[in-house]
Amino acid sequence: MLVTISIFSVCLDFYNSRYNDYGVGDRRFFIFVCLYTAVLWFSLRTYKAYDFGMTKSSMLIYSQTLAGLVTNVAFYIVFVVANSKIFNPLPLLCFFMAQVLVNCVWTLIVNRMYFRLNKPKKTVVLYCKESALIRLEDVYSRKKNFEITDTVKYESGCNWAEHLDGCEAVFVIDLPTDERNFIFEYCIEKNILCYVAPYTGDIIMMGSTYLNTSSVPVFEISRAVPNVEYMLIKRFIDIALSLGGIIILSPFMAITALAVHLYDKGPALYKQVRLTQNGKEFKILKFRSMGVNAESDGVARLATNNDNRITPIGKIIRACRLDELPQLFNILKGDMSIVGPRPERPEIAEQYLEEFPEFNLRLQVKAGLTGLAQVYGKYNTEPADKLHMDLMYVNEMSLIQDFKLMMATVKILFIKESTDGTAEGQTTAMAKKDTAETDPHESAKHS
Repeated sequence: MLVTISIFSVCLDFYNSRYNDYGVGDRRFFIFVCLYTAVLWFSLRTYKAYDFGMTKSSMLIYSQTLAGLVTNVAFYIVFVVANSKIFNPLPLLCFFMAQVLVNCVWTLIVNRMYFRLNKPKKTVVLYCKESALIRLEDVYSRKKNFEITDTVKYESGCNWAEHLDGCEAVFVIDLPTDERNFIFEYCIEKNILCYVAPYTGDIIMMGSTYLNTSSVPVFEISRAVPNVEYMLIKRFIDIALSLGGIIILSPFMAITALAVHLYDKGPALYKQVRLTQNGKEFKILKFRSMGVNAESDGVARLATNNDNRITPIGKIIRACRLDELPQLFNILKGDMSIVGPRPERPEIAEQYLEEFPEFNLRLQVKAGLTGLAQVYGKYNTEPADKLHMDLMYVNEMSLIQDFKLMMATVKILFIKESTDGTAEGQTTAMAKKDTAETDPHESAKHS
């Protein structure tokens, strides 16, 4: 980052010497460097560009390049506005290319050094159901981070402590809450890193408020009620960005609509009933990516991998997310927000509710175009995991969080894995019934 800022200072000095009358020692020069540093730092943090050891080098380079691009574009706009004149962007482009080159070399070196200095952690996996192991496929693939030495199925009377002897990390998934507590205490005492897949109750507790009113520690748990100031500003941002997006992106929307219509002479748009805040139904707008009679059998289903209902034009617009652009009109109208839980179809939501009634907790806030689950999950992410991410967003709602998610959305636009469909034969993102993540104690309460 210091090298990047140094190169930027040289670039800024070039601009000033060519177009302005102040140089390195001027206060305005210092302000521009500080502003650039702040935006770059924020962008790098948002895109997790320094997550060495846990992210592939290619993804780190992509994140750093995207952060640099966002920062340089922002700087150029500010510099133009501050000086009330248009400048030749070529020097800034050359600087950006040098920045990318430095990031590539530096990232490859640092990531290689990290893995030489940090050997894979000896890791134990504790689980209840065989299906839970499917959710840890990503962990098993991280052979440079974790050396899985033992996989232990938790059963009544299981002596899990002897399996943790000598390990450095443990993954806990789908264990009863009371038993997890003993494991957490043991790991803390033995200085073992503990990774746990949370239950819905864990996520709800994260958003609770501690009441220091008596000698008994008490947490207050209530429905999400954002303050009025936040909601007013959020609505203003929704209107401004959706209206601006409609104006700026109108040429792309016109071309997309024409391409969809000309392919099979069908309508360019389609409307579909979705759920938003408090279960209110509305008709979402999308560019049609499937054939006209894609659900002629009357069964509501998500798109699958290699879905033959998707047209060739549809594959292109889905890959580029162009099919989502008409939702800017939903946001302008007020049915949706820029940031919020993704709206589900009533038929699919009903199927999820049969498996876990707490799925409706995500309807505490208005549905959104992007959000935590959209950025860090996938199209085919398990509904329980999507619910947890949505509840995390509800717990942390703020303008800063919304802005971070808007920026992070740019990162996933060109990542193919985020649009992966469900498996063949599935109508929802939910796998077999026994794969749903449920606390055994919570299951008893719902039965």
